[in-house]
Amino acid sequence: MTVRQDIHSSGIPVLCQSCEARHRGVCGALDADQLIGLAKSSSRHRIEPGGELVGDAETVDSYSNVLSGVVKLTKSLSDGRQQIVGLQFAPDFLGRPFKAESEINAEAATAVSLCSFPKTAIERMMKESPELEHRLLKQALNELDEARDWMVTLGRKTAAEKVASFLVMIARNIDPTVGPTARSATFDLPLTRADIADFLGLTIETVSRQLTRLRTDGVIRIENNRRVMVDNLSRLEQRSGA
Repeated sequence: MTVRQDIHSSGIPVLCQSCEARHRGVCGALDADQLIGLAKSSSRHRIEPGGELVGDAETVDSYSNVLSGVVKLTKSLSDGRQQIVGLQFAPDFLGRPFKAESEINAEAATAVSLCSFPKTAIERMMKESPELEHRLLKQALNELDEARDWMVTLGRKTAAEKVASFLVMIARNIDPTVGPTARSATFDLPLTRADIADFLGLTIETVSRQLTRLRTDGVIRIENNRRVMVDNLSRLEQRSGA
């Protein structure tokens, strides 16, 4: 494990020192003593693709930081139909504070690594740490902004722009160690063609056709039908209608 050597590592539990959730996520709001206390009740675990993390109408008794991988969020209708309503990446906070029951399904779209801790511990720390409460509020507001942007994508963008927007989102978020100024990206698609179509409000055939067009135009390269290589993210962003 690579441990970041910085002035903020003194007294930090070894488990937390290389964690992106401490550097860029909600745990960055906690001091060394709070991190030690949280680490005593936290656990790390890995969920394989397709594994359920949170069920709809399930009692909430814990929260998690996403350490790696992609989480798929869905809403279900009474007749069993589902809609993908969002994706979460490291170091996002998974959970809705102050809710007794979950209103979404959270599923591992890829292999996902989580650091989980009791709901009571986080809600107690929120009362003790205004900075933690501030970070959680900031993430909630960021998610609201992203949801509004996605409404524009779904409601106004063309099929080509939707697919490009989806790829940009994955490229910018799937690897927490890559900064926002990266000019290129390589990643495995975290969703199937069917899930991408569902997320974008398109047909599977349209998604495949737009991916082929981006590849033909040299904007992306695809290997083994899953691995995507973007040599110039600016070109892809231009195709997204941003």
